[in-house]
Formats: sequence, structure tokens, C-alpha cells
Amino acid sequence: MSKFKDSGLYQSIKFPAGLLVLLWIIQLFQYLTGFNLGGFGIYPRHLIGFKGVFTSPFIHSSNDMMHLINNSVPLFVSMAVILFFYRRVAYQSIAMIYVLTGLAVWIFARPVFHIGASGVIYGLVSFIFWNGIFRRNIKSIVLALIILLLYSGMFLGVLPNQPGISWESHLIGGLVGIVVSFFFRHQLEWEEIAEKETVMIEEGEEGFFLERDTFEKTFDQRKRDRHQDWNSNTTW
Repeated sequence: MSKFKDSGLYQSIKFPAGLLVLLWIIQLFQYLTGFNLGGFGIYPRHLIGFKGVFTSPFIHSSNDMMHLINNSVPLFVSMAVILFFYRRVAYQSIAMIYVLTGLAVWIFARPVFHIGASGVIYGLVSFIFWNGIFRRNIKSIVLALIILLLYSGMFLGVLPNQPGISWESHLIGGLVGIVVSFFFRHQLEWEEIAEKETVMIEEGEEGFFLERDTFEKTFDQRKRDRHQDWNSNTTW
């Protein structure tokens, strides 16, 4: 058990699992008390709604459990994938997606309360997908294809004029994910750096115009080498 707790997998799922527990505690509080926390959502371009930049992802529809149910799996999976495969930039990228998505919704979205973690989820999924485009290594490309296969239906969520759905959050989250992925494109993981260096070494071993030790020999040494080669290659 202690080995598992020290493993990268455990560290990657611990944070999203704890976050989901918190989201469900808040949802059950709304359901059991009948208290609606929708006022903690983002209300664009109004100071009263600015707090939602930080609180809205924790609030889901109080009368529709499917809202949180539908968000739980993609939130957990996408966040765990980033924490496991992109450890060097995981927390920075998640924080940037979280804050920038909320800010952009507050600036650009319709003047209604926007609640839920959907915008952040779109940002996380977009981040994983576009890493495959920007980084162009096998791991990132495979992850991008898996995400595309699992969540390709999410692209419909960015279409406008969907009643009761904050399509602006979805669209903005997706765009923020692209920006954050581009921003961190050069922050490679250690295994990616090792892989890149191996490829460079393998490519560099091929076809030197001069021998690699040419400049390490003196003129007399090269002259003796040529004389020896001439003797060894001469037939009598």
C-alpha cells in the first residue's frame, strides 16, 4: 500500500479524486437543504459576478444531478492524465486554464449566471489534444488520439444558442486550452528530453564529412595514418 501511495499514479489521481469529493459534498448540500448556490456563478461584466471566476466550477445545477454526473468522469480523467503525463507543467497549466477560462467568461459571455466545471473540462481536454499537435512526440500524439476518441462529442458543446447550456464557457475553455498548451510546448518532460537527445545522437552518428577525430590529431599523426593506409591498401 505504501508503494502505491508513493507511485506516480497515486499522486496523479489523489488531487482530482479529492476535488470530485468536494464537488459532490457541495452538490449534496444543495440537494438536501434546497439551498441554491447559483449566485456563486460567473455573472459577466458585473462586479457581483466576478467571484464566480473562482467559485463557479464548484457549483452545479441544484435541481439536476446529471449536470455534475456528466462532468465528473471527464474532469477526473482529463486532470489525472495531465498530472500523470505532464508533471512538470501540470499544476501550472491546470491553474491557468481554471483562472483564464473564468476571466474570459466574465468578460465575453452572456449576462446570465454561468455555473459548472464544463469550461475547465473543455480547457483540460483541449490542452491534452493540442499537446499532441505542438509537441509532436509519440506519447502526446497517442494521448491526443485517445482524447479525440473518448470526447469527440464534446465539440458539439461549443455551438451557440443551446438552451440552458453555457456554450460560451465550453468554447472559451477550449480556446484557453490551446493557448496554455502552446505556452508550455517547450516545457518537455524528462523522458521527452531523453528521447529527443537519443534521436539527435542517432541522427548525428550518420555521415560525417570529416572523421570525428580529425581535429584531435596533429599534422604528423595524420601523415603517418595516410602512409599506413597506403601501405595496407597496396597490392604487390
